[in-house]
Amino acid sequence: MGEGLRIGVVGSGASAVCLLDALAQADCEPGSITLFESAESWWRGRPFQDDDAVLRVNAPPQDMSVRDGDTGHFARWLAVRGAAWHEDPFTGTPYCPRSVFGEYLEESARTALRRLAERGWSVRLLGERVNSAVACHGGVRLQTSNGQQVWASHVVLCVGGGRPADPYGLTGRPGFVADPYPIAHRFESVAPDTDVAVLGSGLTGVDAVLALAARGHRGRIHLVSRTGALPAVRQRPVEHPLRLFTRERLNAAARRNETMTVGQLTEVMRAELASAGEALEAVADAVRSLTAGTPVSRLRRALAGVDSPSLALRIVQRAVPEAGPDVWTLLPEHEKSALTHSWLRTVMSLCCPMPPTSAAGLVELAESGQLRFVHGVRGVAKPSGEPFRISASGGRYRATTVINAVPPHRAAAADQPLIKSLARRGIAELHPRGGVRVDPFTSRFVVGGTADPRWYALGDLAGGSLFFTFGVPSLVDRARDISNALLEHLRSQSSMTRVPTA
Repeated sequence: MGEGLRIGVVGSGASAVCLLDALAQADCEPGSITLFESAESWWRGRPFQDDDAVLRVNAPPQDMSVRDGDTGHFARWLAVRGAAWHEDPFTGTPYCPRSVFGEYLEESARTALRRLAERGWSVRLLGERVNSAVACHGGVRLQTSNGQQVWASHVVLCVGGGRPADPYGLTGRPGFVADPYPIAHRFESVAPDTDVAVLGSGLTGVDAVLALAARGHRGRIHLVSRTGALPAVRQRPVEHPLRLFTRERLNAAARRNETMTVGQLTEVMRAELASAGEALEAVADAVRSLTAGTPVSRLRRALAGVDSPSLALRIVQRAVPEAGPDVWTLLPEHEKSALTHSWLRTVMSLCCPMPPTSAAGLVELAESGQLRFVHGVRGVAKPSGEPFRISASGGRYRATTVINAVPPHRAAAADQPLIKSLARRGIAELHPRGGVRVDPFTSRFVVGGTADPRWYALGDLAGGSLFFTFGVPSLVDRARDISNALLEHLRSQSSMTRVPTA
């Protein structure tokens, strides 16, 4: 990339691994990379630490590759190492333990760093938190928690989405597990015969319930949520190339500054489905089924549809996350806000499905009487010296332990000291829907309508501008965009700024 280039990467989770792999694959001159991480565990992030084997990745290997353009990268890694994985009995699809995927992230990061070093890059790993940053000498000076200052020409923030939200203010109360990961450690204090409430019925909540059962918990488990919605159930994979609702087509429209309403995009999806002999009404039926009937009846209905010959839901579940950031750019602002407010949970349920074996596990626990689904929750309280009290539309419940599986608030990624500092200095502009404003094509910070080529956000920090920032495929796409943007910016410079001594 040219003498003097220095990249600072803040954070070391899955998003940072995707970025390192993209840089290692890029055709560029060597520079230097400094990575900052205040946590003890590098590369794995919160969900992929060494943990109970029952906790599995909720997507097949082809959806978990960190290598851009190579969906078989993770599958080959599993095969070469003979790593443990679980074959879903309903579909034959392999799902590996989260800890195994964490090993893959670690090895991918080390391989990328080794490749960069072999090509002449200077690499530093600093186990420190970045507290503040200021613009200087044509770049950025980062200050760490111990006062060390590091100069960078470009900075990529991979800081993650923060910890689970605490909507009922229970942090610090005895028996409240504020963050379930790593479950092997956090669940040690849960007595096996006590009643437990799991707050949140998304994928993390499902993880928590199944992990309790696998650990031999005998008490009643309440899966508690406001809406009662559960993740959809993944169907047997079927290969089907998208024709119309594609990232390439929608990205090109966004680059032409076109706008499209939800109604217009719906018609594109209708045409996509029609090209496969499917109807949009099948997707509408799937959306309605997410809340129709009891949770057990919904799960049973979904399990019965695992081998459905219809491609409609499969097409939507692939197309929406894949083209999501480009779709988001096309929408008018008022429709973005309306979708975030009214349809966020539905989109997450549909596009982040659980494996069929997880759904079957929930059904078995519910039919045995151990698992109870509680929805319409109005409050959770902990009177001094008493169990937790849960008030819901169906009655009142008690629990000795409450496990927090509520997703982080969308604004949580920006609610960190470093991001607040950048906003105060005018380096970053907070987005009203969460995170910071970024350019949708390069992920560069945007302040006052102008993109800054020195600053980039990868992951949940870009959620307000891109919305679809979850999932490894999305991280891989954005990491490629950032790598390309760095190259484009540096190649456009007529001369390199002299780099001061750090």
